[in-house]
Amino acid sequence: MPRGPGACDDGWHTVQVSELAIEHGSAANVADERQRGGFVSTVTPTESDVLRDAVDRARDAAVDEAATEVGPAEAAEVVGDHLGVEPEDDGSLTHLFAAELAGYHGWRWAVTLACVGDGDPVTVSEAVLLPGPQALVAPAWVPWDQRIRPGDLKPGDLLPPPPDDPRLVPGYAQSEDPAVEEVATEVGLGRERVLSVAGRDDAAERWQSGDHGPAADIARSAPGSCGTCGFLLPLAGSMRGAFGVCANEYAPADGQVVAVGFGCGAHSSVVADLGSPVYVSALVYDDGVDLEPAGS
Repeated sequence: MPRGPGACDDGWHTVQVSELAIEHGSAANVADERQRGGFVSTVTPTESDVLRDAVDRARDAAVDEAATEVGPAEAAEVVGDHLGVEPEDDGSLTHLFAAELAGYHGWRWAVTLACVGDGDPVTVSEAVLLPGPQALVAPAWVPWDQRIRPGDLKPGDLLPPPPDDPRLVPGYAQSEDPAVEEVATEVGLGRERVLSVAGRDDAAERWQSGDHGPAADIARSAPGSCGTCGFLLPLAGSMRGAFGVCANEYAPADGQVVAVGFGCGAHSSVVADLGSPVYVSALVYDDGVDLEPAGS
């Protein structure tokens, strides 16, 4: 059945072909319409169009919300320019207005409007103040047990590992030398917990990409790598081929774990170009000059 357009109609209604339609359209178009049943489709505003055009309705809602923050007298002043709309679904969208509030740079008043259809009026679902892409917001909240960072531990502080720490496993579950661990456990010298595979991989990735890894600026300009340096003390076990401890007291990484790809100017193979600290002029040979004693 033909439907009449309402305030929030679905956007289409039909009318019977008439002489008026023939006057405003070509004969071919009219013939096509008659073959499809004798009706011509005409466009009326859709729900989306109605919601997009309801800028004033959205602004009024934003002003009402702003009044709860700054009072009715200044509410209209803190609702700035219309910034655009963001679709929510088929029957709702959100209008955005600049927030002219001190301390809220980049924030926006967001007013969500909805329209069910079939002539229903436009309604306000919510009006809130939200941060925009360039808004100044507080950093993300970090749980208390995750706020400790490397270097925070001071003398006298205690830092127990968290329960079920994936970096640790029972001492009997993993060993570099099972025979040694078996004897050590029997005499009570075995460790209660040891580093797990996950903990070892995490440490390796951290050291490799850290300040003493091959990507460091000083390593890229070094004459050689730590893997070929005589001052490197390799780590034991599976880390031996990848990391070691620097034993050069003059090196910037002395006493620290370094990747074999790291390097610095204190490499053991560096040879200094020894030269005289005093300027020496070029030698002059005068064998070909005949000299005679004075007064002869």
